Amino acid sequence: MSRFLFVVPPLVGHINPAAGVAAELAARGHESAWACADPGLVRRLAGAGAVVFPCAGPVPGEGQGLRPPDLRGPEALKFLWERFLVPLAEDMAPGVRTAVDAFRPHAVVADQQALAGGLVAELLGVPWATSASTSAEFTDVLAGMPKVADWLAGLLRTLRTRVGDPAGTADPRFSPHLVLAFSTPELAGADAVTGGRIHWVGPSIAPRPAPPGFPWEWFDPARLSVLVTLGTANTDVGARFLTECLTALRARADRVQAVIADPGGVLTADGHDKDVLVLPSVPQLPLLERVDAVVCHAGHNTVCEALWHGVPLVVAPIRDDQPVVAGQVTGAGAGIRVRFGRVTAAGLGSAIDAVLHEPGHRAAAGRVRTAFRAAGGARAAATRLELLAGRAPSKEAL
Repeated sequence: MSRFLFVVPPLVGHINPAAGVAAELAARGHESAWACADPGLVRRLAGAGAVVFPCAGPVPGEGQGLRPPDLRGPEALKFLWERFLVPLAEDMAPGVRTAVDAFRPHAVVADQQALAGGLVAELLGVPWATSASTSAEFTDVLAGMPKVADWLAGLLRTLRTRVGDPAGTADPRFSPHLVLAFSTPELAGADAVTGGRIHWVGPSIAPRPAPPGFPWEWFDPARLSVLVTLGTANTDVGARFLTECLTALRARADRVQAVIADPGGVLTADGHDKDVLVLPSVPQLPLLERVDAVVCHAGHNTVCEALWHGVPLVVAPIRDDQPVVAGQVTGAGAGIRVRFGRVTAAGLGSAIDAVLHEPGHRAAAGRVRTAFRAAGGARAAATRLELLAGRAPSKEAL
């Protein structure tokens, strides 16, 4: 048996892939623990029995993690690093060190945005892997912005002197031992970095708790169906976009039904009418087995889960890595991109019609689906982690 410590930020889209890997490791007889600034969120996603070492740190949408809703572009990038990722790493580091001392893992699995994981592991001499829950970092998106690249490198150097080994050399976003990329080049694109320590294992998809009581009998088999979701971190900016979606989908009610996730309660639609179902939360994975298209913010987790099921997308990126992921979707031919802040109901309607009725998008989504499933997902990731921990792969992996 090996022990693995997962170090994750308090973000649903980053915990879910790791939870799938932890479940696979448990099935093989290994033990896992977690370090996170939101233990309750980890237990909700990874199971109530998860062992979680609490860490300090900003939580998105609260206090220091409260981002102005109109922040975009370079200012959004600056906020992400200076107000969230770097403070998160500095605040988490003592808790991560406590977790390593108490749990004594054979390997640390550090999310790419939980920088304290790699820095502390390097400092203490523990092998560590990067859990790359977004593929945006595998293309050189800063190639044309050398000043931004230099600024980011400076931030990481300063962070290392505060919480890591000042003599260390590893980029805390990319382990020198193992990088698990939860996508494949079929989505990430031909320019994505491959080879060496980087292993494209595809999405880590595993069953997870779902809210009870979803009215599955509501679906009309004579109509196509669409899921609209902006994830869990965009309730502050989604009102206008969701309203335009509602208008576009009601105009197609004779041939399309829609499920809209509205965690912020910004829509005034009747939550249970026969054409549009508006709910604060939805069972996303089971829905993706049923719907014909997804409209979303190009969050990596949602995009990969949709394409795992071969479902084409309309993507409306808001910030952070989402524009890069949206470009991957359109580059693969698996969807259409619209402008989050400016798209109208008419524009959304046209894009929805295209992904529902033009066969090229569904065919492209099917190609990505095939590549995702062949990559191995959580099983492939668990096998790589066993090797990192100095263990032969379990018989279950063969």
